[in-house]
Amino acid sequence: MKIIVTDSKENGSTEGFKLFEKSINNGAKVIGLATGSTPVGLYQEWTESDLDNSDLISINLDEYVGLTSDNDQSYHYFMQKNLFAKKPFKKSYIPDGIKAINDPQGASDDYNQIIAENPIDIQLLGLGQNGHIAFNEPGTPFDSVTHEVKLTENTIQANSRFFSKIEDVPKSAICMGIANIMAAKEIVIMAFGENKADAVKKMVEGSVTEDVPASILQKHDNVTLIVDNAAASELSASAKN
Repeated sequence: MKIIVTDSKENGSTEGFKLFEKSINNGAKVIGLATGSTPVGLYQEWTESDLDNSDLISINLDEYVGLTSDNDQSYHYFMQKNLFAKKPFKKSYIPDGIKAINDPQGASDDYNQIIAENPIDIQLLGLGQNGHIAFNEPGTPFDSVTHEVKLTENTIQANSRFFSKIEDVPKSAICMGIANIMAAKEIVIMAFGENKADAVKKMVEGSVTEDVPASILQKHDNVTLIVDNAAASELSASAKN
């Protein structure tokens, strides 16, 4: 695992965008994308760049079950606002959170087929405080593929700040599995802030265990971790070099 330590989230976002730009310029066509606060700076760099997305396919990690694409808390809406409106792709795929209301297995199977037909060249990830990647919480099998995830109470509580009341927070999501993520040819994972330091240490220097889903990335041949000084604060000196 290559580790890039920067002095700020902003500079980390710049380093992350450079990796995607390089990969695309070297021929990457299928781009795995993430949502949340972590990638916003990278997407801002992307929209301000000269990078042409018109021949690219994007595949997102996840979507809430039950939210329409025009709901301002849906990941469809997030991607449109932060990237697609200014830099549209040839084709963009996000799990179908509406089909998943009545047929979560069908929605999952559909998405696995999309990924099988469009192998991901480079995948963007954020890192949860408990070591989760996408909605793959501790205990998720490493061989999992796209599936419905029942959100934990902690995740529901954390997400409630985006909704008018906690009852409005979706209780599940359709999420790419860990095996889908690991199938990407290249992975870029970003983590910023002191609250991510423990998860970063466990991911990089801990045991490979389903208790820390991101630890499986130790087994991938081409991973770059981008962290600021705060998120890197618990790493050993040898890990940073």
